[in-house]
Amino acid sequence: MLLYRLLRAVLRLPVQVFFRQIEVIGAENIPEEGARAAMIAGNHSNSLLDPLLIITTAGRVVRFAAKDVLFKTLPVRVLLRGLGAVPVARPSDHGPNRGQGDKPGQSTAGVKVDNHQMFAALSQVLAGGGAMGIFPEGLSHDLAQLQKLKTGAARIALDVAHRYDQPVDVVPVGLTYIHPKRFRSRVVVWYGAPIEVGQDWAERYARDDRDAVRALTDEIDTALRELTVNAEDWQTARVLDAVRRLYQPPEIELWQRVELARRFNHGYAGVRHVAEVQETVAQVASYLQRLRALDLEDRDVQREVSAAQVLAKTGLRVLDALVWAPLALPGLVLQTPVAALIRWAGVKLAPRKDVIGTTKLVLGLLLVPLVHAALVAALAWRYGWLAGAGLAVLLPISGYAALRTLESGLQIGETLTTAWRMRGLKREVADLRVVRDRLQDRVTELVDRYRPADREVLFARPAPLPRSPDGQ
Repeated sequence: MLLYRLLRAVLRLPVQVFFRQIEVIGAENIPEEGARAAMIAGNHSNSLLDPLLIITTAGRVVRFAAKDVLFKTLPVRVLLRGLGAVPVARPSDHGPNRGQGDKPGQSTAGVKVDNHQMFAALSQVLAGGGAMGIFPEGLSHDLAQLQKLKTGAARIALDVAHRYDQPVDVVPVGLTYIHPKRFRSRVVVWYGAPIEVGQDWAERYARDDRDAVRALTDEIDTALRELTVNAEDWQTARVLDAVRRLYQPPEIELWQRVELARRFNHGYAGVRHVAEVQETVAQVASYLQRLRALDLEDRDVQREVSAAQVLAKTGLRVLDALVWAPLALPGLVLQTPVAALIRWAGVKLAPRKDVIGTTKLVLGLLLVPLVHAALVAALAWRYGWLAGAGLAVLLPISGYAALRTLESGLQIGETLTTAWRMRGLKREVADLRVVRDRLQDRVTELVDRYRPADREVLFARPAPLPRSPDGQ
């Protein structure tokens, strides 16, 4: 699989550019290449970015199924074949609604497709001790919680364990995107403890295949819910995220934030009927509405920033921008229009919200190399191949410098804008700070009261600072 490893190395660059931070947890749970067969089963909330993150972080060759219509385009077919993808026919791509995009719940009644070859190919991967990736939800979506799992993943693992006497480690992976559609956002890739599908499962499958498939699907579902953030709807998710921010200390790791969010969403289902919990959640929702009305964020209220702090923070970012500016200038001139086009087209061309991030990444993969190649070719034709080679080296460096400079510029603008707005809303912010302090105390009190006694503590909370009656 030399081509696979080469493509994986190439794909790491755009993935690392697209995300500001990729935090990988539990990669040691994936069996090493050649040690055991592995099925990596993940949630599916961001289309093509989901398999790309697994391919670039799993540390071994992972083969996926891909919808067969993608294989019709030559460049995409070459890429998918190089990555060892297996074509799968989906009713939504071959029925009367084809071409309208995939929608969870879309009817495909009466449409039959034959995927025996796909299942056989993936089974052979596992039977040979390889690794395959799968998203048991089926379609990618942008909903606030894990959708009902299909039984295909469990069926393949059990069939391989039974027919080939080959144990399969089903490794759940939770993919949590901080801002799924946004360039330079952050993501947590969390590999959980493997579910060993061995002799016991094989014997159970032989006795009653439907019971075994259903039971293993339930285990995979439980494992995925332990690694993902799930809420009944986005409004609940937003309010509980605010509750999480009220509770957590200011400086914790990204994975701790994700785990805390998961715990709040999971635990809320068990206490949502409690009157004092309902009252507090309603107060947090009201606090969020006041913030939204003033165009403020919770972080704007958390602490008062002095003029000296604003100047110091702005000065450091200006210095960073100035250091990179000489190298960044060519990249800013040449790539800013491309970046603006990708940002606009990524939203306009995406058929669904859950593929906006993927659309932006694909457009970047196509347009940026195309623009670079055209510029290099033009310079080489006009001034010779040495000039072209020099530009080919300069453009990626300048692109990185431009990215650094733009991020510094945006941070400077955000800092100054927030400081100016806070100055004009001094009285409102002071009142909101009192409200926030009271809500923080109340949330902490309720968490301490209703947190399961056996729940492992994520971090040590600092002792609260003494406050005057007005909350200061």
